[in-house]
This record gives sequence, C-alpha cells and structure tokens, in this order.
Amino acid sequence: MGLQSFKKGSYIVPISKEPSRSETFQILKYKHRPTRIRIKAPNEGHVTDDSKGEGRWRDDDPSVFEMKIGRQFDGEFQVTNGHGKLAPKVMREHWNTFITEDDFKFMSTFDPTPPAPYVGGSLKALDNAFSWARKYGMKVIIDLHAALGSQTNSVVSSSRDGFVEWGQTDQNIQETVDPCVPYVTLEKLKRYYRAGYNAVRKHSSTVYVIMASRMQYGMKPVDPTELFPLARELKGSAIDVHYYQIFMPVFKKMNHQQNIDFFFTNTSVELNRLIKPNNPQIFIGEWATEWGTANLAHPNLSKKTIEDYKKLGKAQLQVYGKATFGWAYWTLKCPFSHLSFEWMIKNVLSFNLK
Repeated sequence: MGLQSFKKGSYIVPISKEPSRSETFQILKYKHRPTRIRIKAPNEGHVTDDSKGEGRWRDDDPSVFEMKIGRQFDGEFQVTNGHGKLAPKVMREHWNTFITEDDFKFMSTFDPTPPAPYVGGSLKALDNAFSWARKYGMKVIIDLHAALGSQTNSVVSSSRDGFVEWGQTDQNIQETVDPCVPYVTLEKLKRYYRAGYNAVRKHSSTVYVIMASRMQYGMKPVDPTELFPLARELKGSAIDVHYYQIFMPVFKKMNHQQNIDFFFTNTSVELNRLIKPNNPQIFIGEWATEWGTANLAHPNLSKKTIEDYKKLGKAQLQVYGKATFGWAYWTLKCPFSHLSFEWMIKNVLSFNLK
C-alpha cells in the first residue's frame, strides 16, 4: 500500500497488482467472537500498533480490531476462488444440474431466456443450450453478463470486492452488458461496442448485436438515446434497456397499486419516446415481477398476495410487450422465488401458458 495525493487530500492506495510475500497479511480471528481480529504481518514486514499482538483479546489491546463487512459478495468469483482446486468439479456439477434439457422443454411452452457462463468447461453448457433451443424451436441471445474485472461493481457482474476494474485499459475491455455510470464512460463504451460489433460481423452478417445502455445507482438507466447514433451507424443493432422497480429507492415509498400505475404513467411513456420509426429497435433485456419493497433476504415474508403479483406481472407484460425487439426475464431459476421465471410462470403468469 502507499499514499496518493488527490484534490481533497491523500489516500491509501494499492501500489502493486499482485501481493508479494512481504505484502501479504493474515487476519486472525478470535474463536469466541469472529468479528474480533488481529492483523499478522510476515516476518519481513510489520504492522505498527505498539503491541506484539500476544495479549488477551480485550478492548484496551491496540492490536485488536473489530471487523465489519460492509457488503458481502457471493458471485462466481467468490465461489471459484473459495473452492480452490475443487472449483472445476463444483462448477461442472452446477452446469450439469442447474439448467437442463427439461428446463428448455418447460420454457418452450412459454417465452424463452437461456443460461450463462471462471473455470474452464462452461462452453459445454452453452453448447447444450443451443442444442436444446434448436430441439424445442427456441432462439438464443448470448448475454455476456460479467466482464473480466467487473463492469458494475456488483455481484451479478462477478465483482471481486466491489470495485470496477473493467475498462481501465483497452486490453481488458471484453464483451459484456450492464455498464455502470460513472465507472464506464460513454466514449469507452462506444469503442468497445464498435469492436464487438466488428468481431460478430466476421462470423455473421445477419445476427443482431445488442448494445446495453448504461445504468446508474439503483439500476436506473441512463438516457438510452446516447447510443442511438452508434446503433444507426452499425446496421443490425438493438438497444437494451432495463427498468427495475425493485432496486430504485423511489419505489420503496409506493404501495403496490402505485407501483403498477407507474408502468402506465411513466415507463410506457418512456418506451413510446424510444420507439419511433427511425430509431433503433428496443429490447427490454432484463426484468422481474417484484416490488420496490421486496425483502430479498426473506422473500417468503412478502406481504403481497399471488393476485398482487399477477397484477404486477400483467402490467409489465402489457407495457414491455411494446418493445420492438422483445424482452427477456432476469433468470429462469433463482433462490429468491419471486425473481425466478420458472416460479413466475407456474404461479403468476400461468394465463400466458400455451
């Protein structure tokens, strides 16, 4: 670590990308209270606290700290990093059991959305998705959701520690979606989209290339029209927009009817603004039938009834159905049942089943 000067003062910053032995510290936890810790330096390093760290774990010991985890990550980076050498086996088992042919058979009776790919082997799962989609008469959109280094600082883009490292150099600008403001600039994003478009066109002159609009805090989309000039230039392009009530603070103060009304008074008007004859096609790339007041930690404690969810789902389908390139649900399977498309089809959206 080192000091770097900024306008508002100096801050501790990392000075090397990979820690050497002298830069690697251990966190020692008190067995009776795991949030109480000591920081142990290697023999060739030191932590200055005027203590050898050999005393009792008391509040007056300067070597004792209270550790608070501000934000816990449980994405693919943490799973594969935590399992170490067992990670390939764990991930293969996950890929072989999480999304199966039976799921494609089930989805073929409704509206499809396929699976997604840190250890080798995920290509086989993707190949399976294409084979099953062909078998059941479905089409596939490849959603490259997590970029190397994370493009949104969130768990769904596989962030290591809550920081955005994607896009810092041209080398690590890879294909992805959901770029987040202010971490990803418009110019950097346009450069990436142009390169990705050209790469796709080397293999196909007819497939569509979908470009995701940038998002702000709370999953609020930046004005998607900022990408319209590029999309008009790159023929066969579509713009992906997300509208998420569940994460935006304003919806937490609304009751369920106000949440539903918002789709018709605001979201519908916004889509009408984007959907014009000379505009690029619009794709609702991600949505879920869930409320701004949702308790994701305990979804089963929701005070909303099935009828409430049906009204919300029906409103979203009515509004999102106007999108000229269609829509895609968040995910087929999710531990939070109300974010699972499978649960929604069976319990809420059953009126649309064939």
